Amino acid sequence: HKRRQLVYRKELEELLRWSKASGLMDMGFAREKTIYSYFAVASSVSFPCDSDVRLIVAKSTVLVTIADDFFDMEGSLKELEILTKAIQSWDNKGLTSHSKILFDALDNFVAEIAEKYLYQHGIDITNSLRGIWSETFASWLMEATWSRTGQIPSLRSYLETGMISITAHTLVLLASCDLTPTISPQKIHPPQYEDITNFLMISCRLLNDIQSYEKELKDGKNNSVVLYLLENPGANLEEAIDYVQSMLDDAKMKMLEHALRNDLGDLPESFKKLHLGCLKAFQMFFNSANHFDSKESLLSDINQAFFIPLEFDEEKNNLQPSKPMLPLRSPRKSKFPAPVLAPISNCLCQINIKHHHHWRSPFAIPRIVSRGNHRVQMHAVQFDLQPLFHLIG
Repeated sequence: HKRRQLVYRKELEELLRWSKASGLMDMGFAREKTIYSYFAVASSVSFPCDSDVRLIVAKSTVLVTIADDFFDMEGSLKELEILTKAIQSWDNKGLTSHSKILFDALDNFVAEIAEKYLYQHGIDITNSLRGIWSETFASWLMEATWSRTGQIPSLRSYLETGMISITAHTLVLLASCDLTPTISPQKIHPPQYEDITNFLMISCRLLNDIQSYEKELKDGKNNSVVLYLLENPGANLEEAIDYVQSMLDDAKMKMLEHALRNDLGDLPESFKKLHLGCLKAFQMFFNSANHFDSKESLLSDINQAFFIPLEFDEEKNNLQPSKPMLPLRSPRKSKFPAPVLAPISNCLCQINIKHHHHWRSPFAIPRIVSRGNHRVQMHAVQFDLQPLFHLIG
């Protein structure tokens, strides 16, 4: 245990130095989640020999968090379009300030992974890595466009984009480059993602949505819970949450099936375990509350994992372990089937991020929707008034 803590602390110090040297730590507007990011991967990929995998996932998470905050809060829509175009062409010409810092940090990070893979396997995967980030930035731009123009996507369109923007696939596919055995380069950014990756992506999106719908309503962002209400005017908030939970339970069970069965593909065990570790991390952050955005809820666990040594309990004559991580929630029965998931899971592999145009009111609706014990403020969000009349009437 002492050896592991020493390894973890050294890796955390390296991650903090990288974040500082790349300029990411001093952006000013973004959530500082460097330690949270490392804790999430260290608790899921815990063997000392997996150091490079942990650092790839942790660095990816830091980049994702800061870029996501830039798209949500800091950048103008024009700045976001310019940055996304630069990512798609992989050219930082014309970028300034925060956009340039983000691009340069990402460029150096991708080059670092690609150079190591080229040295070990003799294959250049630079374009594949860039392709993953390109579609990720495109999904963030789509969501920012929806939010800032007041356009409301269908639940299906939202999930097709949201399963990419949650970046679970970005984390596991980049880290898979350093697995032993590694996956083939064709699987890093394939035309069709593996089923296990698709189900991980949708599971992580729905986990986040269930715990963040109130915050995202306040921020003017879309969410599967809210979109279900808009598409089903007769439903209440509890029913919407239950419906999304049923989709989540279905997706998690399908992902676990692909991870644990050997007759559903020829993927390496290490690749499957990486997916399970990613799901575990998202469960830790979003299983019962939004712990990722909390400044204190995980501090005790982090201290016990990295800094506080195990103590010998003389009465029990053994070492007392740290407080366990949050377990996976057992699927709960729901009166709602999950008809949305089946067609989406069949077409997830070939997603075209398109702009869906919907008529919208030019007026924001600062109303309070009360459903049971929940009070949701529809503030500064522009909705199609016709279906909303049924919701707030």
